[in-house]
Amino acid sequence: MAAYHGFPKISESEYDSFDTGHSSTSISVALGMARANALENKNNHVIAVIGDGSLTGGMAMEALNDAGSSNSNITVILNDNEMSISKNVGGVPALLTKIRIKKTYKRSNNCIKRFFNKVPLIGKPIVSLAHNIKRSIKQLVIPNMYFEDIGFTYLGPVDGHNIDELEKILEQSKHLEGPILIHVITKKGKGYRFAEETPDKFHGISSFDIKTGEKTSKSKKDYSKVFGDKLIELASKNDRIVAVTAAMKDGTGLKEFANKFPNRFFDVGIAEQHAVGMIAGMAASGLKPVFAVYSSFLQRGYDQLIHDVALENIPVTICIDRAGIVGADGETHQGIFDLCFLNSIPNLIVIAPKDFKELEHMLEFAINLNKPVIIRYPRGGEGTEKFEQHNDIELGESEIIKEGKDLSIIAIGKMVERAQEIANLLEKENINAEVINARFLKPLDKETILKSAKKTRNVVTIEDGLIEGGLRSICYRGN
Repeated sequence: MAAYHGFPKISESEYDSFDTGHSSTSISVALGMARANALENKNNHVIAVIGDGSLTGGMAMEALNDAGSSNSNITVILNDNEMSISKNVGGVPALLTKIRIKKTYKRSNNCIKRFFNKVPLIGKPIVSLAHNIKRSIKQLVIPNMYFEDIGFTYLGPVDGHNIDELEKILEQSKHLEGPILIHVITKKGKGYRFAEETPDKFHGISSFDIKTGEKTSKSKKDYSKVFGDKLIELASKNDRIVAVTAAMKDGTGLKEFANKFPNRFFDVGIAEQHAVGMIAGMAASGLKPVFAVYSSFLQRGYDQLIHDVALENIPVTICIDRAGIVGADGETHQGIFDLCFLNSIPNLIVIAPKDFKELEHMLEFAINLNKPVIIRYPRGGEGTEKFEQHNDIELGESEIIKEGKDLSIIAIGKMVERAQEIANLLEKENINAEVINARFLKPLDKETILKSAKKTRNVVTIEDGLIEGGLRSICYRGN
């Protein structure tokens, strides 16, 4: 049985014209294609599909602004289901909510017009006067004027589950010039009651009972849950601790924190750049912000990490979930780049736990350190290898898990478990391996690693990331 990507992928479908996995990108890419078509005198239609959650992203807003003033033949289909992975927040979803009542307004407006047109002498002048002032007050009543004012022809809202109605409006759009936005209203999970009632639960799900909607496999404790529980414990003792997410409250383990401390929880929507900038402002004002974000999504906040956090040496805590290989979501969602791009940024402290308990210790350490600290951890739970040893977290200190004389295995994060497994296998072959839990990528414990390397004369590094720029690069260049 073939496994398929969860996102558009050219190699899987002739109807996928671009590989993508991250939100808020489609309008930019489509506008680039439309402009290329114009330069090459191609007369085909370029259509971008974007969700209402994705529309909260800064990249989408930048693209809308550019496309609206471009006169390019581009159609944007806004799939509005009031849902991303977590419930949408912010001004854009509020705007769309108002637009959804447009049809009611139009029906009422038409009834009023028909009534006054029938009134002798004064009826038509009243209608004419109303028309003259309507433009000035229309934005108060029909917010879709936002799209029209930036240059789009707005069509909708249309019921996305009414195929006939949808086809009509799509056919209509083909004969219009310039940028067009079609507002489509859909229901996430439409047709399956359990998915309709809990769309966040069914965003990404393992095997389940179709009759009950319940997972067939027993859920295990995972890193996200451990992080969320520990943060609640720490926040109960320190009212300066606040939690921030970018539309990933459930996915990052912050749901219970949000319930317990609603005034200290902030969901900024799909806006990672803004989130990093905001936590810098929070920290500069005396708070202890903790930003939980998927590894691949933090890539969007790279500039803010440099400009607003690192160069200012702002004491924030960023907890990177889904670090390393994350499974079937495809290459766009693998968290394999963070060690490399974080390593190059000055002033950042980068750490990774070997297990749940070490994550708890690292989170407490990070919040109390008064420096910018990044903690990265994998998707899912612990492996079968259990560690009894849990030394206190000291800045820049590694941990020797197992002493040896023949080989030094230096690992970080989840790979410490793998290093221990390898050492156990080598023991059977009479090879005595030393296992070092690096814990810190930055600052690296050079003294311990060099001492071990001089003793064994053989060094192996293990990390769930890229070779260049990560743990291996640091160790082997002697830094």
